[in-house]
Amino acid sequence: MSLSITDPEGLSPSSPPGSRHAFATLVTNADYALGARALARSIRLSGTMADIVVLHTGGVEAAALEPLDEFGCRLVETELLPLSDEFNARHARRNVHEKAPFTKGRKPDFHSPLDNFCKLRLWQLVEYERCVFIDADAIVLRNIDKLFRYPEFSAAPNVYESLADFHRLNSGVFVAEPSLATFERMLAALDRPGAFWPRTDQTFLQAFFPDWHGLPVTMNMLQYVWFNLPGLWDWRSIGVLHYQYEKPWEKDHPRADVLSPLIELWHAYLTGENIPDLASLKNPVQAGVVSP
Repeated sequence: MSLSITDPEGLSPSSPPGSRHAFATLVTNADYALGARALARSIRLSGTMADIVVLHTGGVEAAALEPLDEFGCRLVETELLPLSDEFNARHARRNVHEKAPFTKGRKPDFHSPLDNFCKLRLWQLVEYERCVFIDADAIVLRNIDKLFRYPEFSAAPNVYESLADFHRLNSGVFVAEPSLATFERMLAALDRPGAFWPRTDQTFLQAFFPDWHGLPVTMNMLQYVWFNLPGLWDWRSIGVLHYQYEKPWEKDHPRADVLSPLIELWHAYLTGENIPDLASLKNPVQAGVVSP
C-alpha cells in the first residue's frame, strides 16, 4: 500500500506511512524521548496495526530517538509553528507560568510552553484518515483502536481532582482528522492579536472545538485520580494512563510514595521486563491509598 504524498511545510518524515491510521506523540527533549519509548512499547503490545508517529523538535538529539526504531516508529522532524514574535513573547515559559501558575502539582523544569503548540502539526498529517494523539508521558494498557472510529474532535475531560472538572478537556489524548484547511484556520485563530492561551494547546483546542466530543475518562486516566478520586479507578477498564504533572522518570519525585504502583508500571513498560497482568493489580481503594 502506497500512501506517500508531498510533505507539508514544517515537517520532515523519516519514512512513508504504512497505514490509514496513526497513534502520534510529541517529543521535545531527551526526557520525553524516554517517555516515548515506554509509550511506543505499550502501543505495540496492544496489538494495533496503526502507525506510531513521533513528532520531534530540534531539541531532541538523534541518539535519544534511536531506541524508537525497535518499535517501528515513523519519525517526523517538526519545526516550531510560524507564529508572531508577540505571540512567542506572551507564551514564553516565564510569562505562562507567572500568569497561570501550576498549583495542583509540579511541572518539571524542562516543560517548554511554546513547544506544546507543535501538537497542532498533527493536522498536517493528511496521509492519515484519523490520528489519535497521546502525550509521551502516558502508556496504553489495552487495545484502543476503537478511538479511530470517534469523530473529530474527541477528548477526555480533565478530571483528576473533582467531578467539577468534567467541563474541561485534557489534550493528552485526542482524536483528530488531519486537514490542511483546518490547520490554516487553527494558525489564524491561535495567533490573533493579543491572544493568550494559559494552558497552551489545551486551552486553545477547547476554544477551537467548543462542542468537543467526550471520551470516557478511562481513555485518558490522569494519575492524580489514583489518590484524589480513587473510586473512579478500575484497572480493568483503563485504556490510557497519563502521568500528568510529576513524571515517572524523575529522580526526585515528590509523590513517589503514593504513586509508586503507577511508577513501577511505567518502568516495566520502559524496559519490557516484568510487565504485570493488569487483572492482578489492586485498585487504590483496595490498596488503601490516601491523599498525600
